[in-house]
Amino acid sequence: MASGIDEDPEAAVSVPLGAGRVTRNLLPGNPPSREDIRAARKEIRLTIAQRLRDLTKVGAPDRSVGTSKTMRSLARVTGAAPREDGPYVRRVLEREALHDLVPRLATMTNNQRAGLPGVSASRAPQLLAGALVAEGAMDLLGVESLDICPWALREGVILDELDALRRTPTPS
Repeated sequence: MASGIDEDPEAAVSVPLGAGRVTRNLLPGNPPSREDIRAARKEIRLTIAQRLRDLTKVGAPDRSVGTSKTMRSLARVTGAAPREDGPYVRRVLEREALHDLVPRLATMTNNQRAGLPGVSASRAPQLLAGALVAEGAMDLLGVESLDICPWALREGVILDELDALRRTPTPS
């Protein structure tokens, strides 16, 4: 998570809350038990809360963006436009819609989640974990909606490398 007002963030924090890791470490079962979901939610929120001051030192966000296939899938399940509508259609994940979705995801098996719009079979097992992390972050940061960016970490690394190459003087 990062925050700031320019190209380089004022604050950037990394927390061990990737959807795959949370699924493996905190959400056993298919579907996981209510107790495991409650414990995962508590751990997620505690982990984010410990870094909240770092993220909010530049003030409350006026625009929030979510990246990754999991965020894109969550937005699609909650009503965002399908991929076929093209790359320029605005896609948003609303906190209220996410709050409504989480209890539904919690009772679904991976196969049932894979049947949801925009959810692949490979992404289905970690969709609940991603929803819990997004929900916790949005709640704690007071974010009502996330604009969904089709790019994520991999594209960011590539863009940083291209930018660094452009700034590096060429030998004469």
